[in-house]
Amino acid sequence: MIDLVQLRREPDEVGAALARRGVDESSVREVVALDVEHRRLLQEAESLRARVKELSRRVGEARKNKEADADQLQSEARELSDLEREARQRCDEVGENLRARLLQLPNVPSPETPDGRDENDNVEVRRWWPGMEDDQPPVEYAEWQRRPHWDVAMDLGILDLETGAKLAGSMFPLFRGDGARLLRALTAFALDRHRDAYEEIRPPSVALTETMMSTGHLPKSADDMYEIPRDDLWLIPTAEVPLTSLRRGEILDPDQLPLRYTAATACFRREAGAAGRDTRGLLRVHEFDKVELFAYCHPDHWREAFDDVLARAEGLLRALRLTYRVLDLCAGDLGTSSARTVDLEVYSPGVDRWLEVSSVSWFRDFQARRANVRFREGDSTRFVNTVNGSALAWARIWAALVETGRRPDGSVEIPEVLSGYLGGQRVIEARA
Repeated sequence: MIDLVQLRREPDEVGAALARRGVDESSVREVVALDVEHRRLLQEAESLRARVKELSRRVGEARKNKEADADQLQSEARELSDLEREARQRCDEVGENLRARLLQLPNVPSPETPDGRDENDNVEVRRWWPGMEDDQPPVEYAEWQRRPHWDVAMDLGILDLETGAKLAGSMFPLFRGDGARLLRALTAFALDRHRDAYEEIRPPSVALTETMMSTGHLPKSADDMYEIPRDDLWLIPTAEVPLTSLRRGEILDPDQLPLRYTAATACFRREAGAAGRDTRGLLRVHEFDKVELFAYCHPDHWREAFDDVLARAEGLLRALRLTYRVLDLCAGDLGTSSARTVDLEVYSPGVDRWLEVSSVSWFRDFQARRANVRFREGDSTRFVNTVNGSALAWARIWAALVETGRRPDGSVEIPEVLSGYLGGQRVIEARA
């Protein structure tokens, strides 16, 4: 959540910054008013508590000295105690309302984040294509590469959407044969590329509500998540969720920072707001595999952590020889917890579209406040900053590879960097 102290100190500045995200400034003013009321009630309750304590002391002395007004003092103490209890209850109610409102406020966008209302206002920063390093022009795709991946995959027998739907419902893909092996190879390839600086984690595929709250996925995005109410668990939408809470409630040694982690997990998303949109093939699915990069870092060094994640994600795309572009997301298109996000999109010739395959984000201390992850600085503590990004999400990468690698005879050429994970195989052909 955002820093309440900053909100008290700079309400107009925070309100103006959040207005860039489409947040009504009246909402910010209401939160500030709730905070003022909460502190007033807290002070009132503490004052009543002090008076009750003093009266109780006097009652004790009066009883000891057998003074005539002991009963009167006892009666006054009870009345004040009732008033204190009522004041404490009102304080708690306002406090809970304040926390709920704070949890609904998104992060303050970075000054570097472009202005804009939605995805149409995102700013393209650069493009890369195979051969660019040798000053070659952008790739021109052949007619045989213009076939959508679901048709290519069906011909080759490597993607079975019908059986996936039979087993789990629509938008749960089932990969077969070389298709499944390609998915496994991508994960192993990425994890090996990150092992020099990132500790590999294999977290659970479910998370407690508290864990989901830490990243900001709850309460705002509850409709997009898969819940298991009986056990107070949620299927994770990304490995960012468990990685953010890996050191929840801890005070870290500043000499340890940055702490970097990577994890390969299945990710589950309802995509509740996407009904009927982009649902063919692997364009939008309820379950997909992804390798995540995550870092706890010192607030003064978030940029280095951010740039490292972005460079690694781009490095994977270049190694896979996929054309991609980099987008700087505008304030109106940022995720709830993000202060700044850069997206990577690959070009998929069979569907003639740019497909998002990675979001690299800086969260300031927004998530760390929820997870209570701090580091020591002198005699005090500060919240860490968090950075994360996909490197990479495989469903759309898989689709782009199948379309881009398609050859005139219908087979698919596999990028050279993956051949070692496939026993030297370089081509996917139809099964006999």
